[in-house]
Amino acid sequence: MLKDSRDLALIINSKVPLIRLESFEEERALQLLTRVGISQSLPLYCWSVTEGLQRLGFGLEVGNQQHQEPDEVLEHIKKSRQPSLFVLCDFHPYLHNTPKISRLLKDIAMRHATTPHTVVLLSHSIELPPELNRFSAYFKLSLPDDADIQKLIRAEAKHWSKQNPGSRVRSDNATMRKLVSNLRGMTNEDTKRLIRGVIYDDGAITEEDIPELNKAKFELMDMQGVLSFEYDTEKFSDVGGLNNLKKWLQQRQQAFLNQQEATIDAPRGILLLGIQGGGKSLAAKAVAGLWGLPLLRLDFGALYNKFIGESEKNLREALQQAGLMSPCVLWLDELEKGLANSDSDDGVSRRILGTLLTWMSEHKDPVFLVATSNDISALPAELVRKGRFDEIFFVDLPDHEVRRDIFNIHLQRRQLPLDRFDLEALSELSEGFTGAEIEQAVVSGLYSAAARQQPLDTDLLSHELISTNPLSVTMAEPIAKLRHWAEERTVIA
Repeated sequence: MLKDSRDLALIINSKVPLIRLESFEEERALQLLTRVGISQSLPLYCWSVTEGLQRLGFGLEVGNQQHQEPDEVLEHIKKSRQPSLFVLCDFHPYLHNTPKISRLLKDIAMRHATTPHTVVLLSHSIELPPELNRFSAYFKLSLPDDADIQKLIRAEAKHWSKQNPGSRVRSDNATMRKLVSNLRGMTNEDTKRLIRGVIYDDGAITEEDIPELNKAKFELMDMQGVLSFEYDTEKFSDVGGLNNLKKWLQQRQQAFLNQQEATIDAPRGILLLGIQGGGKSLAAKAVAGLWGLPLLRLDFGALYNKFIGESEKNLREALQQAGLMSPCVLWLDELEKGLANSDSDDGVSRRILGTLLTWMSEHKDPVFLVATSNDISALPAELVRKGRFDEIFFVDLPDHEVRRDIFNIHLQRRQLPLDRFDLEALSELSEGFTGAEIEQAVVSGLYSAAARQQPLDTDLLSHELISTNPLSVTMAEPIAKLRHWAEERTVIA
C-alpha cells in the first residue's frame, strides 16, 4: 500500500488531469485514494450512478444523491474552482458513443493548468477515446508479494483458529512455500478467498490442496477458451523410460521454483519431438506433476479467428493469462498444427509465430514451456534454432526394458497381479510398439478376457500383440526418416 500511495501521489504531482485506475478491488482503491488525498491536502469526492457525488475523508459523508447523471457530475467538476480529487466509479460505459461526455472530460483536462482537478476513472477495465488518451496516465494496484501473501495466510489461519478453539492450522514448510508460490498474481481479496478455500475444509494446508487451489485460481481468472486447465497431472513414476528427461528436469527444478534465490538463469522450456503415442503428452503432464505446478494447455485450434488480427490477440491474451497463473507449465500440444508454414492462411501462421517468438525471448514470468511435435519438418526454422528452447528431446520407440516397465505400470494401474504375466516375453513380442499401443493392447486384452469369462493372462495379451500392426510398421518410412533426423540433432529422452 505504501508503494502504491507513493506512485499515485507522484502521478498527481506530475499534473496529469485524468488517471485510469483498473481494479476489481474498488474498496481497496478508494482507501488508497483517501490516503493520497489526505497526504496531498486535496478534497476527495466519489461518484457512482447509484449514489451520486459524495465527499470522502475520514468517513463517508452522506449526501443527497446530487449529480447522479454522468454529464451532470462532469458539469459540476468543470464549474468547480477548488482543486480536488474526483473518483468516478464504473464510468466506462459512458466514455464511448457519447460525444458530450468525451468533450466535458476534455474540457476539464484542458483547464488543468488553471483549475488543477484530478479525475480518477475507477473500474475493472477502462478504454479511453483517442482524444483523451494524451491527457491520461494509467495506474494499477500492485499485487501482493510473497511477504504479503504470508501475512494473509497467517491472518486467515488465526481467524480459523478463533472459530475452532483449541485447534491450529496444520501444515509444513514445503507445502507453505508451494502455497505462496501458487498464490502469486492474485489480488488481495482473491488471495484471501483462495486461502479460505484451502484452510476451512479441514483446518490443514496439505500437498493435496495445491491442485484444487490451482483449479480454483484458474476459474477465478476466467481463462476458459483458448487456455484449458489440466487437472490430472502425472507422476514420473507412471511414465516408462525418459530417464534423460527426468534427470534434466530434476537438475533444474530448484532453479525454476526458486528463481528469486537462484544465481543461475532459470530454465525456460523444452521441445518434445517424437512418434505419435510415444509418451510426449504424458511427459508434458509429468513435468507439472514433478514440479508441483499447474498445467495449462494452449489449444491452437481455438486461437484462429476469421477477423484480421484477432488470432494474434487471442495468443497474446493467452500468454498474458499464463503469466498471471505463474509459476506454471504451459503445454503447447502438436505445435506444427498451429505454426506450420502455409501460404493459404493470409499470413496468420507467420504472425502467430512472431507473437510467440517475441514472448519466448522477452517474458519474465516463471512460465515453463513444454511444446510437443510429431513432425519437425513442418515447424519453422526460427522456432527450432538453438536458444529458443533449452533443449530438444526426442521421444523414441521404447526399448526392451522400457516396454517391460510400461507393461508393469498399466497392469498395476488396473490392479492385475503381476505374477500372472511374463513381462519379459511380452516385452519381446511388443518390439516396435509405442507406449500408447501397449496400453491399448492391455485394454483390448481385458475385453477379450471378459468375453471369454476368464482372467487376463500372458497368452491372451500375447494374442492381442501378435494381431496388432504397430505404427512403426504401418508408417515405417516416415518414422525411419524422423529417427534419422533426430539421431544427431536432439537429446534422446
